[in-house]
Amino acid sequence: MLAFDRAPEKVLPPEVLRHGISKDFSEPVTARLNLPRSVRRREPGVMKNPGADTTPFSVLPSQEELDFIERYKQGIINSVSALHLFAKTHHLQLELKETSVAGDIIRPYFAFCAVINGVCYKTGLGKNKKESKLNAAKLALAELLNLENTGAKSFEDSGGEHTYQKLSQALEEVFNRLTTQHPEYHSCGSSLAAFIIEKGKSGLIVSFGQWETSSHSLVGSQARYLYRHLLLFYNKNPAKAERSIFCTAPGLKLLTLKQNITLSLYMNQLPKGTAQLKSEVHLGPQSISAYEASEELSLHVALEGRIYLAACCPPKTVRVSSMSAGDKLTKWEVVGLQGALLSHFIEPVYISNILVGNGSCKDTKGLDITIKQRLDDELISKLPVPYLVNRSHIYLVKAALPIQTDLNQWSLSLNWTLSDASLEVVDGLSGKTTESSPFRSGTCLASRLCKAAMFSRFRMLASEAGRADLLQFATYHEAKVKSQLYQEAKSLLQSYLEQHSYGSWIVKSPHIEQFSD
Repeated sequence: MLAFDRAPEKVLPPEVLRHGISKDFSEPVTARLNLPRSVRRREPGVMKNPGADTTPFSVLPSQEELDFIERYKQGIINSVSALHLFAKTHHLQLELKETSVAGDIIRPYFAFCAVINGVCYKTGLGKNKKESKLNAAKLALAELLNLENTGAKSFEDSGGEHTYQKLSQALEEVFNRLTTQHPEYHSCGSSLAAFIIEKGKSGLIVSFGQWETSSHSLVGSQARYLYRHLLLFYNKNPAKAERSIFCTAPGLKLLTLKQNITLSLYMNQLPKGTAQLKSEVHLGPQSISAYEASEELSLHVALEGRIYLAACCPPKTVRVSSMSAGDKLTKWEVVGLQGALLSHFIEPVYISNILVGNGSCKDTKGLDITIKQRLDDELISKLPVPYLVNRSHIYLVKAALPIQTDLNQWSLSLNWTLSDASLEVVDGLSGKTTESSPFRSGTCLASRLCKAAMFSRFRMLASEAGRADLLQFATYHEAKVKSQLYQEAKSLLQSYLEQHSYGSWIVKSPHIEQFSD
């Protein structure tokens, strides 16, 4: 069952004035993510005494702070009391929140994590709530104070990740099987991402696509899977209908995922942009790096394989392929990943768990900020039912595929959905299937994920569901804009991001959607 948390108070607003520059994120940006509020809230244009400060606090620790650390290390004050004292001293918002662990694997344990200014720290486990809170506080303090782990039991240390490690191995096996006859595409696995449907303790890889080249290949592959299960739901054979992952939602005309179904997203590496902010560099409040870090919290766009600040691109453009993958994750946390067309039939589909491969990633704090900390209660209160601000759990797992760089393959985008016999390889720049793709739909080389194909599936589903009202839409564009609740939630998200100085969401020309079949 999906679990959602209310958003904490928003911090880290990018209030610094933007400059007309572009940035290529081929190298990860670095910034400190656990700074106190006084460090994070800065007045625009203040650039005194630039330089990095390698201490854990905004200034050199006072003797009182050193005494506090020593008292905690000697056990004079327990970890929960110490964490609350630390938060009060540095004006931080603290919550010890009961949470879950992957797949409810370790049921004999209670699980809590410290949430400080919207950032979730490691999950502490215990045989009762008191013990798990103490362990969660120990794990947070170990990171905040740069201390060695004091023996607290965490989810990562408990073996609870075992199921997700098996899923990483399963993805490797599926990808290797599909590329055995086409080894030239093996390096494309570096930026692969996959969706996993979990039923209880078991998981099944149901779709994958390229992440950085074109996130559309990933979400499009998953949309094909959702369409198949919606058609199953409306199948007149009860046995087949029962196999669908959907059921009716009480009190609503829309369908929803069955109670025992959850959706996880695996990423072989972190998406570029804000998600790659690092926490090991500790910055002084007036440093140039702190100014840049504030800037990198803005929206980014993907253009021909590179990532740029959205502020450097006009809001309406045809050259931009899409918003960055990290910003797409932020969007999915609000509107779901089902898209406008499927929103005519189903409630928002939210991601429960995000699994990040550890091949080139050691720290997921930047991703945590990207999908959680930029959104707060102000947005939640405005969203129409059944939309909300989701809070995905993030886990670092063994990478399914090696990280490789092949400059000749950077524009290629792979896609596959469960029951497909072969991969489809699409040129991310043209949107067409390549001549050498294992799967080709016809001589025109239109992708099975193209807008026309999706509109065809939409009309087929509307017919099977007896939705004559949906069959009245003359064009693909009309079908999208008439998905009123989805469009309202998306518009509120985009307005919120712009009003809070994160930048404007790129709007593509509607002319490319004015087709009827």
